[in-house]
Amino acid sequence: MRKLLGTAVVGVALMGTALTGGAAVAGGVDTARSAPVTVAEAGSAPAGPVAAAASCSKTLGPIKAKESVKFRKSAKLNATALGVWGKGQKGEVCNDGKASRGQSYRLCGKSSDKWYYGRTDRVTGWVPAACINW
Repeated sequence: MRKLLGTAVVGVALMGTALTGGAAVAGGVDTARSAPVTVAEAGSAPAGPVAAAASCSKTLGPIKAKESVKFRKSAKLNATALGVWGKGQKGEVCNDGKASRGQSYRLCGKSSDKWYYGRTDRVTGWVPAACINW
């Protein structure tokens, strides 16, 4: 029964997408760009100090992580971890590259409250600005 219900939900979602002309989102992947999708991109704003996720339709990069750092669902250290941006791994900062204010932290040798919405080839989410190189 669960498998049937899951298949029906995906089918309805894809049919709705086809009718509205939007990008299909199934299984956590935006089929228009073949990249992981966060809850924020799927239409729900992240909880916490940052009101909404940046758009990844415009990106700045490639840039590298100074240290391995976790992507977060919102700009807070205790927000759900979505994946890891590994030290030296190339990625991009979404939108115009302006940092957003979020929870204060002390990471990667610096204290700050600035966060970037970024992505690698595997994951998209919020990362502490102090942990990536420009």
